Amino acid sequence: MKWTLTGVTALILMSACSEPRQEADLIVHHARVYTVGPEGATAEAFAVKDGRFVAVGTSEEILEAYSAPDTRDAAGQVIVPGLIDAHCHFYGLGLNQEAADLVGTRSFEEVLERVQAFHEAHPADYLYGRGWDQNDWEVKAFPDKAALDRLFPDIPVALERVDGHALLVNQKALDLGGITASTRVPGGEVILKDGQPTGILVDSPMDLVMNRWPAPDRAAQIRALQQAEQICFANGLTTVNDAGLSADVIGLIDSLQQAGELKIRVYAMVSNSPANLDAFLGNPPVKTDRLNVRSVKVYADGALGSRGAALKAPYTDQPGHFGAMITPAEDLDALARRIAAAGFQMNTHAIGDSANVAVLRAYRAALAGLDDPRWKVEHAQILDTADLKGFGPKILPSIQPTHATSDMYWAEDRLGADRMPGAYAFAKLLKASGRVALGTDFPVEQVNPMLTFYAAVARQDQEGYPEGGFQMEDALSREEALKGMTLWAAYSNFEEGEKGSIEPGKWADFTFLDADLMTVPASALKDIGVQATFVAGKQVY
Repeated sequence: MKWTLTGVTALILMSACSEPRQEADLIVHHARVYTVGPEGATAEAFAVKDGRFVAVGTSEEILEAYSAPDTRDAAGQVIVPGLIDAHCHFYGLGLNQEAADLVGTRSFEEVLERVQAFHEAHPADYLYGRGWDQNDWEVKAFPDKAALDRLFPDIPVALERVDGHALLVNQKALDLGGITASTRVPGGEVILKDGQPTGILVDSPMDLVMNRWPAPDRAAQIRALQQAEQICFANGLTTVNDAGLSADVIGLIDSLQQAGELKIRVYAMVSNSPANLDAFLGNPPVKTDRLNVRSVKVYADGALGSRGAALKAPYTDQPGHFGAMITPAEDLDALARRIAAAGFQMNTHAIGDSANVAVLRAYRAALAGLDDPRWKVEHAQILDTADLKGFGPKILPSIQPTHATSDMYWAEDRLGADRMPGAYAFAKLLKASGRVALGTDFPVEQVNPMLTFYAAVARQDQEGYPEGGFQMEDALSREEALKGMTLWAAYSNFEEGEKGSIEPGKWADFTFLDADLMTVPASALKDIGVQATFVAGKQVY
């Protein structure tokens, strides 16, 4: 695909000399607009009326045909369609603003220092933190609870791993969850040492503690959503796909949007629980201008970093260990049939090759009679290359490029060289499916979508490692990466008719960037900043 330099005019613009100029609300001109429209064309200007694009073309065409009280000379700035994060945890990002931040810690000692400082500044009866990753430490083994028991003998402490699939807790938290050396929970593990819990819980047992943790009150929930919105707008995002929300939080998002107190667009995946499924699957999908509820988020397995991803063969660095299915294959099959019958989309977290093939089989059986379901495999991270053929127009991969550049230091240790060709195989997945939806999985990774773009194209970390890129045969082109963050992400949400490109009739969601993501050196992509963000033609950042 070649990006052309000609203007795009999607309707006939009448000359000002023969017709009076039409009224618009906003005109932006003398910009470099990557429309992500037909043939990847560029434009110079557009007009907005009632929150939607009404014309796109050259500056001369738009200024001759339209007038507007808000007319902006972009002075050559780059504009792209409003960016979409196809997989994130929007509400979780907001909640994390009031938790101990453990992201980027370089040792367990630093974790303890941050937790102590947080508790001194925010004393409470329960202490929660998130973001540690033992793979970033010199000693890469899971920590244990001994230091937490010594420092916090009287309150429960829960420290969540960066991927959300492991939890370090102290004895008070184990007691809260009723966890002992004999506790066994399908779909996860209570890690023991010398026959006693170490304080590390992987996947399902985490719920024994967190289900007894105090829930945020309404004010805290609202504060979390609004703080997350501010962060997302500052990063150029106009739509977020929240990968797992309760019926209660979805209702709160809707009420805030209807009241004008939350402006970001949300594609909400319903968390897979009996209560949530009963609340939605018996009713039609929910669709407003800002909220879309037509999908269910399911977990097939855990994460590679905590060795919870379900693999066909044992972990190379832990012989005899295969990971675990959180949702067994037979349950995936039954759930897929129920979701298909309800007319909803199923979006399933699958990291390991065993989990991925189980999900693909369940999808194929459930979708046999459906024409355009667009079900998604979230992450599609480690695949047996023989299973790639399971993707196609009905089954789309939703992938997070920064996972590749975060995991590349140790992924081969977990998997061995033979499994790496199917790991983080973005180009292979695109070839198999025709489209890929791109996201970050924030707060597991950073919110910044330019890091998504950089990781997809350059497949390097922010220091430029490795030279030449990580498994570059699976890099995406810049055009493909931009589509994955805009039009293809919108398509995966059944929303390509209303967003994802700058074309007449679509919502006027767009983002100003401070550099040209199509022409700057690859090494500079990570440094591109957002200058302004618009939703429905209104500036929100």
